[in-house]
Amino acid sequence: MNHGDSLRIPWAIIVGATLMAFAMWTPMFCVPPIEHILKEELSLTHAQTSLLYSGPMLAIAAASIPAGLLTDRIGVRKAAGIGAIILAVGSVLRATATDSGSLLAFSVIYGIGLGWVFPNLPKLVSLWAPKHRVGNITSIYTVGIYCGPALALAMTVPVMLAITGTYQGVFLIWSIPPTAAAVMWWIFVREPQQHELIQGNSNNGNTQLRTVFKNKNLWLLSVVALLHFFFFYTWAGWAPTLLMLKGASASLAGFIASITIWASIPIVFFMPKLSSKIGLRKPFLWGPAIGLVVASLLAINVGLSFSWLPMLMVGFADAALFVTLLIMIVEVVDTKQVGIASGVLWTLGHVGGFIGPLVGGHILDDTGDLRLSLIILAIISAALVGIALRLPETAKHTENKNIPKPVQS
Repeated sequence: MNHGDSLRIPWAIIVGATLMAFAMWTPMFCVPPIEHILKEELSLTHAQTSLLYSGPMLAIAAASIPAGLLTDRIGVRKAAGIGAIILAVGSVLRATATDSGSLLAFSVIYGIGLGWVFPNLPKLVSLWAPKHRVGNITSIYTVGIYCGPALALAMTVPVMLAITGTYQGVFLIWSIPPTAAAVMWWIFVREPQQHELIQGNSNNGNTQLRTVFKNKNLWLLSVVALLHFFFFYTWAGWAPTLLMLKGASASLAGFIASITIWASIPIVFFMPKLSSKIGLRKPFLWGPAIGLVVASLLAINVGLSFSWLPMLMVGFADAALFVTLLIMIVEVVDTKQVGIASGVLWTLGHVGGFIGPLVGGHILDDTGDLRLSLIILAIISAALVGIALRLPETAKHTENKNIPKPVQS
């Protein structure tokens, strides 16, 4: 089959990636709307509660590089499938937690599975789609990445908590999507026949690893991911609390906070096409980062009635940044190295995702508000602009690769 023809990329691959992208984030983003409940019922500080949200980030960081190495040895289907099982088990176990220790432990298990799955989605796309189609396919499964968190933020309090009455019940309901996605992955997703595994060849694997680690552009892109994830997970994790401090109810706070995610969805559809059409990637990193600076400072000063505006701005900017990272990770390395390279990028990125919400929690405990956190986010975004400008333009490298080699399947 000619994988260069987008109409003939197997629907099961696109659907499998999209379902997994949707399901894997819902267990994490159901935590911010009930942060105040977890804090009271488990007798925690805000900083301690933030670990229940950001703790999986550290697990993702720890698992991403091993997951990338395993993928390049046994294939994306098996590697991500193992991660999907771990993710589902951790999600289900959270519903049985009765104290903060067990809840954190089960959240870490979930995070390990997430770290095993997440780097494999770009790898799956890079194997099935030619480079000039990567942006379009990436935009499809990225919609799933945003729909899951948006629904979790908007529905957790008014629907799931209202139905179950307990945080354990909330976790149980949100464990259903990753469990179903794991089953669907093993049934429908398959490995392309042209994929060359490095199984049994340790010298080849070590060579690939050294090559990836010497790639300066990969490290620059990974620093962009670190700064971006610091911003996004801090913003998403504490947005409901910020809105409640401005006077919103828990349900209204979750809904307004979800605007950030909903606003991202249309961007991931047209931005990759626009980027490829004009032959540029970098402006979709540094441009949105400037928008994040403005949104952070705006959020300090606006009242509840206009809080939707910075949420909307962050949604637009985050989507452009995130989908550009997903595209560029395929473009800065050889196809055979995408698994390892994705692991490096997501490791550094999720270190930022772990640190950011924790810093916000400590600031909230010490000051009683989140204004200082928003100032820090503005500084982080300004630094992101500087790093993004140092990256090379990668879109031009795909211009002459529009005709893929035919393969049989």
